[in-house]
Amino acid sequence: MTGTASSPAANHADATLERDAPSPALPSRTAPPLVHSILECIGNTPLVRLHNIERSVGLRCHLYAKCEYFNAGGSVKDRIGVRMLVEAERAGRVKPGDTLIEPTSGNTGIGIALVAAARGYRCIITMPEKMSEEKVNILKLLGAEIVRTPTEAAYDSPESHISVARRLNAEIPHSFILDQYRNEDNVLAHYYGTAEEILAQVPDGRVDVLVAGVGTGGTITGCARRFREGGGACTVVGVDPVGSLLAQPDALNEAGVHPYAVEGIGYDFIPQVLDRSVVDWWVKTDDRESFLAARRLMREEGLLVGGSSGSALVGALRAIAQLGWDQEENGKQVVVILPDGCRNYMAKFVSDAWMERQGFLEVPAAPQAWEQYPVSRLCLRTPVTVVPSLPCGEAVNILAENGVDQLPVVGADGAVLGVVTEGNLLAQLASKRVQHSDPVSKAMFRQYASVTPWTTLGELSRMFKYDHFAIVQITQREYRPSGESVLKQVVSSVCTPIDMLDFLVREDAQQQQQPATNPADRDAAAATDRAAPDRSTPLPDTLGNRPTPVGYLHSPVHRPR
Repeated sequence: MTGTASSPAANHADATLERDAPSPALPSRTAPPLVHSILECIGNTPLVRLHNIERSVGLRCHLYAKCEYFNAGGSVKDRIGVRMLVEAERAGRVKPGDTLIEPTSGNTGIGIALVAAARGYRCIITMPEKMSEEKVNILKLLGAEIVRTPTEAAYDSPESHISVARRLNAEIPHSFILDQYRNEDNVLAHYYGTAEEILAQVPDGRVDVLVAGVGTGGTITGCARRFREGGGACTVVGVDPVGSLLAQPDALNEAGVHPYAVEGIGYDFIPQVLDRSVVDWWVKTDDRESFLAARRLMREEGLLVGGSSGSALVGALRAIAQLGWDQEENGKQVVVILPDGCRNYMAKFVSDAWMERQGFLEVPAAPQAWEQYPVSRLCLRTPVTVVPSLPCGEAVNILAENGVDQLPVVGADGAVLGVVTEGNLLAQLASKRVQHSDPVSKAMFRQYASVTPWTTLGELSRMFKYDHFAIVQITQREYRPSGESVLKQVVSSVCTPIDMLDFLVREDAQQQQQPATNPADRDAAAATDRAAPDRSTPLPDTLGNRPTPVGYLHSPVHRPR
């Protein structure tokens, strides 16, 4: 007999080596080549098939996602940032030492600031206040100077981010606005870049349906034109948030222009680079379904996307259902553009607490009785308010005299326009961003946490994880001389964490003085406390409880005639 018997130790060692050896199912990948600038890391993003969502929804077509958050700056806008600047340099419109200015919702600003940092330009970004703090912080780290503008300002208002950028351009010598809204290189970046990559990545180079959220329109316009060259049959679906007016026909926008939380898509004007004739169908999406869909992409596919990616997924699934491609196997190929990642929204839709606060997630059952009590149980002071024309210097005195940290700013009709806080006002005065004689409207926050007297203390306590105060608003019915009546919201009081703490201390003291009660009786009492008010008078439109316009939450895809 030849050979030597193996020892148990040797057998164990062999098994360990075999287990630790590279698996054929996980082949080693070639390392990417050396690059000499971060700008070379823009483009060539992955196209991922969404197998799990296909299965969970029961699709009979193939759904692919173009993951644009793999770009160097984290979004699809990196593509236009580098192309617009390089082409402007080539044409001699931008020279070394010039200042770049751009009005943006944030992602284009990051793309341009990244390119400016790599190529040595000064960069100024104007952006609405609603854009996330994460975007602001990244822009600052890239060396950009930031000018915030009111979210509610119309695009042609002197206060809008577009108008402010143009004013700065006129005031600053050797400055240049790349202007994503009118720059044809916005479209060409996707025609020659994004679209070509998709055609090279998708099986057989065939795209049956393209779905993309629409902002400036560069992505959907450039990709659609490329896919249809040579008579290619590609159905193009544009996704527009409720509150925007880009969709066609105009009847789809009947809810009017109003704020929405999803960032990066939708506008209150039609950008020049957007060719709406390339869009076959439009889908309107709301904040709740968009954010839930983005979280679904994370949970089911492991794709760390932003909120507008959720909007795009909602649009894709509606289009597929409208086409009947969820009924029978057809081999059709649907490509959806996922514009950015979740990095910029960690304190927003990525957060369960934020989602609960907005009313987008079910609030967990209250573990303690006090969490079920309404805000009306708190002992709150009569509010101290100011008019928008009050000088900032006088506002400082009023804050000190009344021992408060914030002042609601109310209009002639009693509606809350914003809030002035002691810390922000003093900081702006110290930095000379406002003068003592300037009206408080220049220094106020236009976005603030709002509750009703019937909001539960549990909800309020979760708000205080992120907000230092909440405005308590009630609804009043006002009759006009014409005989018509209107509902309006007015400030009832201002609530702070100290008010809640004071209530909890008093509540605890009372419970210690009283004999123990049956838990069932205590819960019944709490339920009585939070009994619903007379619903003949509608509740205020509070933060996180805004009604969804009828017909949009589950509306079908619409094809313009």
